Amino acid sequence: MAERFVEVDRNTPMLLPADLRDWVPEDDLVHFVIEAVKTLPSGEFVVNERGTGYAQYPPSMMLALLIYCYANGISRVDGSSERPIGIWECGF
Repeated sequence: MAERFVEVDRNTPMLLPADLRDWVPEDDLVHFVIEAVKTLPSGEFVVNERGTGYAQYPPSMMLALLIYCYANGISRVDGSSERPIGIWECGF
């Protein structure tokens, strides 16, 4: 099942642009959200087994993005939000 997901690797530094982890403060909410979502049992997520032809994003990454955006009052992810770096740190 995991082979159908887009690979999200937060530990590999990016070459270009600069590493986003350097731009997110240590006390930012995004770190707490990612760690909290990691503790949830991933077997409880409902996954579209049939798929759409493209690799799916992992449900844990999408949940972290949803929680982070909800907690910060972000209703859309289009670059116009005040806290875009935390959104990208969630993995999107």
